[in-house]
Amino acid sequence: MAGIAFDQRDGEIWYNGVFVPWKDAKLHVLTHGLHYASCVFEGERAYGGEVFKLEEHTERLHTSANVLGFELPYSSEEINAATRELLARQNLVDAYVRPVAWRGSEMMGVSAQHNRINVAIAAWEWPSYFKPEERLKGIRLDMAEYRRPDPMTAPYKSKAAGLYMICTLSKHAAERKGYADALMLDWRGQVAEATGANVFFIKDGKIHTPTPDCFLDGITRRTVIDLARARGFEVIERVIMPEEMEGFEQCFLTGTAAEVTPVSEIGPYNFQVGEITKVLMEDYHASVQPVADIKAAAAG
Repeated sequence: MAGIAFDQRDGEIWYNGVFVPWKDAKLHVLTHGLHYASCVFEGERAYGGEVFKLEEHTERLHTSANVLGFELPYSSEEINAATRELLARQNLVDAYVRPVAWRGSEMMGVSAQHNRINVAIAAWEWPSYFKPEERLKGIRLDMAEYRRPDPMTAPYKSKAAGLYMICTLSKHAAERKGYADALMLDWRGQVAEATGANVFFIKDGKIHTPTPDCFLDGITRRTVIDLARARGFEVIERVIMPEEMEGFEQCFLTGTAAEVTPVSEIGPYNFQVGEITKVLMEDYHASVQPVADIKAAAAG
């Protein structure tokens, strides 16, 4: 995104237990996490000064670290408290929050059993992941060249930095062609997800979504499934082959950054921004608002 480089911004970042000036939150070029991707992270959004499902995000951060073979030196309670204090110190109400943990620079090589585990949290104002005008009419997706890997070859249950390399490559390739994002298949050739969001399809009033057996079962994904079922919509998690997209009427993405974003096109397939998608967009928007804000709106 255009603007001030992320290493040149003002404010504070929580770094290994203390708040440091933004520009001082640095690490060495020989950090293990940079060379060997021993790094995990979360993407979180704050609405009205509160991070939506903060506890779930922090729990997943711990799980991701454990999958990669290390343990965070801070409890969930400490990380949650630091996140809330960071938002207050940054004077942020609606923001994006990025916790990250990585192996340090004590040892350099594939093996780094005794490296320090570092943890940092940053937060900043961030507008819609996709351009607002694109979201309203549905974004366009290309078909990605790279595929989500076999679970026997990569730790897909971890939100690990290394797993996003092919996502960056795929999104860059799509953007060069004029698309907003790309849809990725898995190693079997089945529909998987977009580069940073889960995907849903709608046909005859029923919602279909790929089974998350080689990609993250997103927190937003689960939230939207619950919202849809609360509305009485049938949600079917199953294998979806790419040729099936020709018969679907609507499509949308879900993710902390993407929220609920309609899709109008995936490669040769076209979709309408229909009522079910619009209802779920509205329901999700309502669900992320802090309880105090909802009560105030109702009273007003």
